[in-house]
Amino acid sequence: MMQRHQTPKAVYVHIPFCTNKCHYCDFNSYVLKGQPVMDYLDALEREMERTVRAVPPGEIETIFVGGGTPTVLLPDQMESFLRRVKCYFPQWSGDLEFSMEANPGTTDLEKLQAMKEGGVNRISFGVQSFDNKLLEEIGRIHNTDDVYRSLENAAKIGFTNMSIDLMFGLPKQTAEVMRSTLKEALAFDLKHYSIYSLKVEENTLFHALYERGQLPLPEEEEEQKMFQLIMETLREAGYEQYEISNFAKPGYESRHNSMYWRNQSYYGIGAGAHGYTYGRRHVNIKGVQPYIDATKERLPQLECIEVSEEEAMEDFMMVGLRLLRGVKSSDFAAQFGRLPEVVFGSVLDRLQEKRLLEATENGYRLSEQGIWLGNEVFGEFLGAVEQK
Repeated sequence: MMQRHQTPKAVYVHIPFCTNKCHYCDFNSYVLKGQPVMDYLDALEREMERTVRAVPPGEIETIFVGGGTPTVLLPDQMESFLRRVKCYFPQWSGDLEFSMEANPGTTDLEKLQAMKEGGVNRISFGVQSFDNKLLEEIGRIHNTDDVYRSLENAAKIGFTNMSIDLMFGLPKQTAEVMRSTLKEALAFDLKHYSIYSLKVEENTLFHALYERGQLPLPEEEEEQKMFQLIMETLREAGYEQYEISNFAKPGYESRHNSMYWRNQSYYGIGAGAHGYTYGRRHVNIKGVQPYIDATKERLPQLECIEVSEEEAMEDFMMVGLRLLRGVKSSDFAAQFGRLPEVVFGSVLDRLQEKRLLEATENGYRLSEQGIWLGNEVFGEFLGAVEQK
């Protein structure tokens, strides 16, 4: 049996509610006020029930609850939600990684206690910056005091595996501002940091400002300087850059996200969630009420497509090369019965000539220059399967 038809060992669940909408956000999220939260949790339960009937789960190794802001759930809603997840995906591996995204300021002790009792053992805080002025300008409603309080609360409840999300390339941000944010972030001595560059996505306030020439983004050179600074600072502090935007202490890489980067199957539950099971990708209905209504009749999928072998091979290379250790030829062969050189020979040669890719003893990885130009590398694999 092809590996890509495996039973998923990973579960993603989407909670689409937020306290407010950030200026750069194009995720499927809705301001909490007036939303039918309990109806939504009931709908999640109906989708989970239908999903496990269609694709019965085995042992689950990773669960990730994203959003939105899952931590806008009240403690009793949180307890109810986590109980249902455990009910439909009951077989947890002994070292299950159960992550939940959180916003600073939405994590009081009672809620954190409900999370811990429900099985959550890893929290990813959306901090973005330690510059209060910058936080305000990107539409975040927390400030740095909230961050300190949230991390303190989580440690008090007994959470030891925590991560912070930061952003660079923000309007008016400079390498110096980034340097002081990194200093404050690293003072927490957490196990993991995710540091992403700003992408101006359509249907966001930032996109509207950008179109009007009113978004003072840093020059590319300044942004490059920030990225260089991030990589060097984290390395010096003892973190391994295991993926383009992710840094971890040894053994604390995000195992859930690594499922995506290794092109493994995963369940996708909730409004707008994506899933990949038995060689098919699906995306769910996005709107909260339409999603709730659909779960009463069927699986709430907007579309479900069979992934062709060619596409799966392209995906394998594009997501796998995000990992700095690169892709292994033997893993590719285990999934597809052929070596990547046979399928992508000329692309691999071309990218090595351009010094964006380098051969390792068991496969390929991004070069130092390739890390900065990752999207150019990944794009080369689209439609590039060689018929032999």
